[in-house]
Amino acid sequence: MTTTKYEITYIIKPDIDEESKKALVENYDKVITDNGGTMVESKDWEKRHFAYEINKYREGLYHVMTFTADNADAVNEFDRLSKIDTAVLRSMTVKVG
Repeated sequence: MTTTKYEITYIIKPDIDEESKKALVENYDKVITDNGGTMVESKDWEKRHFAYEINKYREGLYHVMTFTADNADAVNEFDRLSKIDTAVLRSMTVKVG
């Protein structure tokens, strides 16, 4: 079975407090590892302004995760949970290589 490398970038609401943001990031890192992924890197990017409004916000906090996985279970679970979570404005998953 081949291992695939993924990169997920997600945008967190800018008005979230630092402790809640830290808990949210730790939770999503755990979702990846609990579903068979191996975390390579998980880092904050920066606060950036949007080209257009997303859910009444003009800016957001970007976070990038890079990980490897044998199947798409980790990606699917992250996708499912992030769509429910109101603190996550958008997410994008890219298969790297």
